[in-house]
Amino acid sequence: MLSILIPVYNFDVRSLVVRLQHQAENSMIAFEIICLDDNSDLHYFEINREIDALSNVKFTRLNNNIGRAAIRNRLAAMAAYEYLLFMDCDSMPETDVFIFNYAAFLSANAVLYGGRTYSPEKPFKKDLFFHWFYGSKREVRTAQLRSENPYSSFMTNNFVIPKKIMLEIGFDESLKQYGHEDTVFGLELKKRGVHIHHLNNPLRHTGLETASVFLRKSEQAIENLLMLMQKHELHAEIKLLRYFVKAQKWGLHPFIYLWFYLFRTFLKAGLLGANPNLRTFDLYKLGYMVYNKSKLKKFAKS
Repeated sequence: MLSILIPVYNFDVRSLVVRLQHQAENSMIAFEIICLDDNSDLHYFEINREIDALSNVKFTRLNNNIGRAAIRNRLAAMAAYEYLLFMDCDSMPETDVFIFNYAAFLSANAVLYGGRTYSPEKPFKKDLFFHWFYGSKREVRTAQLRSENPYSSFMTNNFVIPKKIMLEIGFDESLKQYGHEDTVFGLELKKRGVHIHHLNNPLRHTGLETASVFLRKSEQAIENLLMLMQKHELHAEIKLLRYFVKAQKWGLHPFIYLWFYLFRTFLKAGLLGANPNLRTFDLYKLGYMVYNKSKLKKFAKS
């Protein structure tokens, strides 16, 4: 019935897999858990290989890193059952009925999305605060709120999809670095009229990253977005892109470019400091997008 698919990279998934296995067994459903390691450091491979001894669990390591999109496609092809539960490795179910809740709503014509949470307590390490603060304020949404914009609220951290639909759509493997593979996937679901049913069945995000890593991944997501906007109509789905298009229409891009060029270092220092401001972060992302779009134009002309 259910294939639980976990792409793994440099994270200890033993506790997560043991808990999922226990829940799946209690749910009295046919299941498998497949963990596919995207060429993690040897340390993580050695500790995670323990889960391969668990019943209905398979752990495999790739010889080369293939990226967030390709590894999900590979997992889908490996799955034996008709429903696929994808989740991030750096997460943990909030309840003991996480699997049961999904099993109760399985549908051959719909995708289920359960949501994401963060710890209510701010992290002890100050360098993790920026990621925790952003996630808590911007990514945590109830099912009711997510249902108001069902496709733009979709993320790949915690969803169930019929295998048939997953194999028809797949993830865009041109995306090699972090960011927006969920945006494009959600857009494809919308185009095909596949309903997304939002549930209050969250996974807690446990893999907080340092402020510098989180900021760099945010920049990578914008670089992906610049590439994707050449192939897809995305501005209706993404707030940042809507502002980018409006600024372009109003002739503001040259001014934003100059502002970002002059103040980027100052803005970045504030975001990496003790009190990051989310409005400043929004402006930084817009500036970064305009700045890099201009660089792409210059490169194309050279």
